[in-house]
Amino acid sequence: MRTTTQGHPIRQGFGAMRLHTADGPGRDPSRVIGTALDLGVTMIDTADAYQNEELVGRVIRDRRGEVQLASKFGLVWGDEFAAGFQVRADPAYVRHACEASLRRLGVDVIDLYYLHHRSDDVPIEETVGAMAALVDEGKVRSLGLSNVTVGDLRRASAVYRIAALQQEWSLVRRAVEEELVPTAAALGTTIVAHSPFGHGVLHGSDDGAHADLRAALADIARAHGVNGGQVALAWVHHREQVHDVPVLALPGSTRARHVRENVAAADLTLSDDELRHLDALTDTRNRTETR
Repeated sequence: MRTTTQGHPIRQGFGAMRLHTADGPGRDPSRVIGTALDLGVTMIDTADAYQNEELVGRVIRDRRGEVQLASKFGLVWGDEFAAGFQVRADPAYVRHACEASLRRLGVDVIDLYYLHHRSDDVPIEETVGAMAALVDEGKVRSLGLSNVTVGDLRRASAVYRIAALQQEWSLVRRAVEEELVPTAAALGTTIVAHSPFGHGVLHGSDDGAHADLRAALADIARAHGVNGGQVALAWVHHREQVHDVPVLALPGSTRARHVRENVAAADLTLSDDELRHLDALTDTRNRTETR
C-alpha cells in the first residue's frame, strides 16, 4: 500500500487515537491535523472505537482531497471502557460498522478499512469476504488488518488483497519482526507501525527497565541535534531498509509541535553504528505485542 497523494509517496501517517482529548492550550484538533497535512502527512488513521470519527470528519472536510482516510471496525466496548472489549467480525456487522463510520466521517468512501482485531469466533475468510464486498460497492477502496496472526494474514490474503497490516512496532515491541514482517513482505503488504514510541515508554523517565535504552537515545539525539523520541521514530522508519518491506510509521499526537517533530524524524538518518547499538539494546527485550 505505497499509496501516493498528488504524486508524493506516503512516508508517515497520523494516528488519531488520542485526538478526542485534544483540547486546551496547544491542543486544537483542527490545528493538529492541519499541521500534519501542511507538512505532507496525508494518511489520517482513526477507528470507530476511538469515538472521534465525527471530529476527524469535520476537521478534514475542507481538505478531503489531500487525505488518505483510514478507519477500523470490530471492537465493541463494554459499558465501562476499562472493562475491555468484544470483537465483532461477522459479515452483517462488517456492513453495519462501515455504513456507520461513513455517516460519522461524513464521506462517501473510506480509503483504507481495517479489521481492528482478530476474532476467535468468525473465520477471517468470512470477514474479509464481507469487507471485499464493500470495495465492490465503492464504499471502501482498500483493506487492512490489525492485531492479527501470521496465519490470519495468509488466509485473509487468499480471499482478497490485504493492502496494509497495522501492528505495534517500536524499539520496545519487536514481535512483528518474527513472522509477520517476512510474510507481509512476501505478500506485498505494507506494514503500518503504530505506537512507535512504545506507548510513551521511550518518552518517559520513570521506567528503570528501559533506562539504558533511553540513555542511548538521548546520546544519539544530542549528536544529531534532535530529541530521543525523534531517534526512536527514525529507527522505525529505517526498518523498511532492514526488512525490505514498505513501512509506514504512524505516530500520534495532540499537539502541533509534536507533529512537526515527528515529521522531521522521517528525514533523520542514523549511522550504521547507531542502529547497531540500538538493536543490541533491544534484541533480547520483551518482544510480545500487547495491544
